Amino acid sequence: MDISFKRDNGPVDELIRQLMDQVGVHNPALIREMILSALKAGHEIDYPADLKLMRTTMKEMRYTSKVFRPYRKRRKVTIFGSARTPPEAPIYQKCVKFSRMLAERDYMVITGGGGGIMHAGNEGAGAENSFAVNIRLPFEQETNPVMSKDDKVLTYKYFFNRKVAFLKEANAVALFPGGFGTLDEAMETLTLIQTGKNPPVPLVLIDDDAGDYWGPWFEFVKKTLYAKGMISGEDFSLFTITSDPEEAVQVIDDFYRIYHSSRFVGNTLVIRLNRNLSEGDVKTLGEEFGEIIQPGGHLQLGAAFPEEQDEPDLFYLPRLSFPFSQRNFGLLKAFIRRINSF
Repeated sequence: MDISFKRDNGPVDELIRQLMDQVGVHNPALIREMILSALKAGHEIDYPADLKLMRTTMKEMRYTSKVFRPYRKRRKVTIFGSARTPPEAPIYQKCVKFSRMLAERDYMVITGGGGGIMHAGNEGAGAENSFAVNIRLPFEQETNPVMSKDDKVLTYKYFFNRKVAFLKEANAVALFPGGFGTLDEAMETLTLIQTGKNPPVPLVLIDDDAGDYWGPWFEFVKKTLYAKGMISGEDFSLFTITSDPEEAVQVIDDFYRIYHSSRFVGNTLVIRLNRNLSEGDVKTLGEEFGEIIQPGGHLQLGAAFPEEQDEPDLFYLPRLSFPFSQRNFGLLKAFIRRINSF
C-alpha cells in the first residue's frame, strides 16, 4: 500500500497511534513522521546497503542525543587538531592549558577522542568535563586514556554523523594545527557558519608561537580567495587567529557576554540576550548595521515569540529581533560582537 504523511493511511495510522501510546513517547507528531519515514523506506527501497545506512544513521543520532542530553545547559567547545602531535610538543601543552582554562570557566570540551591534540583537550579539561566523539578506523584511533573508561564516549561508523555531533553540540570551535582532517573540519565549519547552516559561534584558530600554521593559511585566504573575489571582506569576521590560549578563551567568553543564542521564527532572526539592551543601544546597532536588515524592517526589543515554546528553558530571556537579510553572516558575527560591547 502507498503510505502518506497525511492522516489517510487507514488502519496503519491507528496502529502507529497505539504503538506510541504503548511505548510512551515525547512529541508524538514528530515520532509519527519518523515511523512513517521508516515504513516508506522499507516499502520503496529494496537495496540493503541504503537501508543499513539509514538505520545506522538513526541509531547513532539517537545515541548522540542521549549522551549529551544531561549536559544541555553547559556550554561546550569542540577542539580539533592533529592526532599525531606528541605530548612534549609546545602546541600540545598549549592545548592542555586552553582546555584547562575552559573547564575552570565551566565549559565542557568535545574532542575526537583520539591521541595528540584530542588527548590534550581531554587531559586539560578532565574526563568529568569532556566528551570523546570517536570514529571507527582501520588505523588511528583508539579512545585516549583520559576518556577510555568514561561514559561520555561515542564511537561512530559514519564521518558525517560524527561531524554533526561536533557542531550541533558546540557553542564554540577551536582549531589547533593538524592534517587533512583538521583542515576539512576548519573549512566545513567556516562554510556552515558563512551560509547560515550553523548558528553563529566563535571560531578560534590557535597557532604555535611562530605562527607558521594558521598564518600561512590566512595569507592564502587573503591573497587568493579574497583577492579573486571568492569570499568577501566580511567573511574575515567569521574567525579569530591567535597563538595565546588565554586570548582564545577570552574570545569565547566575550561572545556570550550579552548574546546568548539565536534562532529563526519564519523570516525573523530572534537573538536571545543574557540581559536587555537600551533603546539607545538598539538605535546605534540600527545605524551601524542597517545592511543586515531587510528593507522596511527594523530592530525590535521584546519577549519570546509564541513559536519558541518548544524551547521553554530559554523562554524567559529578552529578545532582539529583526528581518535578517539572509546573506551577510560574516557581518552578523560582527553585529553580535557589537552587541557584546554595550
